[in-house]
Amino acid sequence: MILAGDIGGTKTTLALCDDHGAVVREATEKSGDWASLEQIIDKFAPGKVAAACFGVAGPVVDGVAKITNLPWTIATASLENQLGAKVRLLNDLQATALGMLVIPETSFAVLQQGPHPDRATIAVIAPGTGLGEATLYHDGHAYRALPSEGGHADFAPGTEDEILLLRYLRGLYGDHVSYERVLSGHGIGDLYGFCRERANEPEPAWLTQELASGDRNAVVSKAGLERRDPCAVRALAMFAEILGAEAGNLALRGLATGGIFIGGGIPPKVLPALQTGACIQRLTAKGRFSTWARALSVRVCLEPRAALYGAAHGATQL
Repeated sequence: MILAGDIGGTKTTLALCDDHGAVVREATEKSGDWASLEQIIDKFAPGKVAAACFGVAGPVVDGVAKITNLPWTIATASLENQLGAKVRLLNDLQATALGMLVIPETSFAVLQQGPHPDRATIAVIAPGTGLGEATLYHDGHAYRALPSEGGHADFAPGTEDEILLLRYLRGLYGDHVSYERVLSGHGIGDLYGFCRERANEPEPAWLTQELASGDRNAVVSKAGLERRDPCAVRALAMFAEILGAEAGNLALRGLATGGIFIGGGIPPKVLPALQTGACIQRLTAKGRFSTWARALSVRVCLEPRAALYGAAHGATQL
């Protein structure tokens, strides 16, 4: 048996898998209830396993990771001593990217049809609490996931509205505005704030009440999907457009002829907004490379356990 895990600041999910990465048993714990990952492993899977791999919410340097929003330090040496097996730590986006390779086709929504060339490079972009980006490349034997912090790169406006959006966000966050400021949960709320300011119309009383009593970003998304408020509708449209633009940028940077996977927690929740055509229109608006971009496969991952499956896949490689 092999052990896989998706380790985050809020929750930790572990799975025992067979040698092919198929989940046999799975459990989720609140991360904050435990002093260390080792304690959770000891409860879930005491004893030895053949190999283990964990996707962790934080950078991995020399086999050590410090988890964002959690006072844990995870080290491969400590885990190998506990499990009696080789252990691999991956950034959570690396794990998510590897998970895309083993998730069934039925767990994807296709935004643009395209070929899947064997061993071709693939771009992965994942908006959620933050914005994750990674690239899958084939080394001649297997796919490897390259980590990045591309979500923190400078936001580049592509329309007149987005130029004004950049100025608005600079007023909130200072001179540096990243793509993560837009393509994340909080980004949807800020997009709505921008659209409301631009509309120069009072906010409906029902929406003010819902925003005050619920999660701002979820309320905006719901109102936009239900087309109950034009500013919420426009905020989701801008989210889709900017996501498409940056997904296309990522594909260009890696020459991702294998296509684009869109993961993360937000896209499945706002899928209708991504299916209007606005996302693909901006993704393929790449000047001399527009024809190339129109040939790419673009799919949205609907499986919330992609990182766990990617960790299981990483363990099989050990």
